[in-house]
Amino acid sequence: MQRFYPLLFVFLWSTGFIGAKLGLPYAEPLSFLLSRYGLVITLMLVIALATRAPWPEKARDWLHIGVSGVLVHAVYLGGVFVAIKHGLPAGVTALVVGMQPLLTAFGAGWLLGEKVSSRQWAGLGLGFAGVGLVVSGKLGDGALGPMLIPAVVALLGITAGTLYQKRFCPKFDLRTGSVIQFVPTAIVTAIAVAVFEDYRIEWNGQFVFALGWLVLVLSLGAISLLNLLIRSGSAVNVAALFYLTPPTTALIAYFIFGENLTLTAAFGMVVAVSGVYLVARTK
Repeated sequence: MQRFYPLLFVFLWSTGFIGAKLGLPYAEPLSFLLSRYGLVITLMLVIALATRAPWPEKARDWLHIGVSGVLVHAVYLGGVFVAIKHGLPAGVTALVVGMQPLLTAFGAGWLLGEKVSSRQWAGLGLGFAGVGLVVSGKLGDGALGPMLIPAVVALLGITAGTLYQKRFCPKFDLRTGSVIQFVPTAIVTAIAVAVFEDYRIEWNGQFVFALGWLVLVLSLGAISLLNLLIRSGSAVNVAALFYLTPPTTALIAYFIFGENLTLTAAFGMVVAVSGVYLVARTK
């Protein structure tokens, strides 16, 4: 069963665009995320208490888990949502964040002592090229300027968060760990909302569906799988899976929303999958 976790993670993570596409028209980005975090904390706290899940015994473990949560959730998701809300084309956002496996590979050797083989470097480069082909038709025109800043912040957040969690807290109970990750995430996001937004949300059926999808499918499903993958695999192999997100998202958008799928994008999917295979293939 565990061998299917990477594929399931990629699929669930890729559906995150459904929530963003449906919910962002009715809410400010950080307000949207703050509502999501509050629901996740409530649900996971109830589950943790009901199942008597173990809590970390050492204060430093609480700190490390909390820091990893802020980086992976508050910084990464906040950056992506703000970038998309302020008009950065989805293709550009995907391409910027798609650099994460390459940055992770550089950091893995320095911080984790993981050796990245020449085959894996070739796979990382191939994967990034594939992502570029997939999103090439959605890059948009004109000067992007400041809109790139939140996307770059998101890239640095998910890269640092993956490396930090693998280095300092690879193993923790998923029930209590989720609470510990999302509480500081919610605090940081609430501060950002107070400074930059007015907590504007238009509650309607479409927004509620989007919020529920992100809470149940992404925050509970995909994030739990990501934590399991970080626990059991190398940082480089886990990061390489993010190359499969834009191709999978493009396929989902094609079948659900009827978005155009070009031959170039289809070829890019094959290239990206080939790159991930090279990274993950055992000798």
